[in-house]
Amino acid sequence: MLTVRPLRPTDRPAWDALWAGYLAFYQCDLAPEITEITWARFFDPAEPMEALGAEDDDRLVGLVHMVFHPSTWVAGTTCYLEDLYVAEDGRGLGTGRALIEATADLARARGAERLYWLTHETNTTAQALYDRVARRSGFVHYLREPC
Repeated sequence: MLTVRPLRPTDRPAWDALWAGYLAFYQCDLAPEITEITWARFFDPAEPMEALGAEDDDRLVGLVHMVFHPSTWVAGTTCYLEDLYVAEDGRGLGTGRALIEATADLARARGAERLYWLTHETNTTAQALYDRVARRSGFVHYLREPC
């Protein structure tokens, strides 16, 4: 049975495997210290970041990371769903949808007025799900490094 719950410090090995899969999917190579900082932020109450895991038969099969922040567009908080990943053997079972719904529930509980996320234009499989649970904003994302 699939359940979505907050990540715990003991989930680190399973999270590492999922995080590595996510980075490989997007062909991204992060410095190990960034991964360490990211993991630590999930458990630091001063940080505006949260992490949930999808568990099936006591095994993590998916993750979602979010950042809560103020916005110039709403009076309250906004929730940015930054990372969503489901292991290959957890796909097609409603895991991605469950992670999005759990994020929306958490955002509502925290008083967020908006939940948004991005995906790569080539990730058509994810877009098929996203088109069912949200509306496309029509915005084009740009990135400049260093800023």
